[in-house]
Amino acid sequence: MKLYYSPGACSLSPHIALREGGFTFEMEKVDLRAKVTASGADFRAINPKGSVPTFVTDDGDVLTEGPAIVQYIADQAPGTELAPHAGTIERYHLMEWLNFITSELHKGFSPLFKPTTPEDYKPIARELLEQSFTWVDLQLAEKQYLLGDHFTVADGYLFVMLTWAEKMKFDLAKWPTLNTYYARVKARPKVQEALAAEAKG
Repeated sequence: MKLYYSPGACSLSPHIALREGGFTFEMEKVDLRAKVTASGADFRAINPKGSVPTFVTDDGDVLTEGPAIVQYIADQAPGTELAPHAGTIERYHLMEWLNFITSELHKGFSPLFKPTTPEDYKPIARELLEQSFTWVDLQLAEKQYLLGDHFTVADGYLFVMLTWAEKMKFDLAKWPTLNTYYARVKARPKVQEALAAEAKG
């Protein structure tokens, strides 16, 4: 298994999943502006989309979308409870969360990261994200994690979105339950390992 990543990007989500699953895997850093890997390879030859995460299975298959990648990883480690069993209603709730995170949170941050976004649109983008975080905060009431008592790959993905919120100066104290959840996930040993590995580059 090999993960192409960029520090702090959404590739942190499958990186966390790989560590939580106890896998042995390779990582290669990607310069997303130059579209070149750390070893000097043309990244577009690996993933024509030019984006991370990009994941290569042991069979040489390439997966390029985060929600698909993390479910693949989880299914290779069934004893970890990183994802409910395929076909169960709980698995569809996991997919529901992954879809919400990717469409409402992940894409919601895009205008804030793009230098070409008009300044007068950024407050609108922030307000939309705040509405989504308010909803997530309510869903986490009396829960340890998104699906209940067990950490899943959806939690790893939401965690990345919360690191972005912190970076973009959102006041997470506005959402006490979500803020406590963020600290809980961040304290997980494997999450700390992933953060430390990416900090080293």
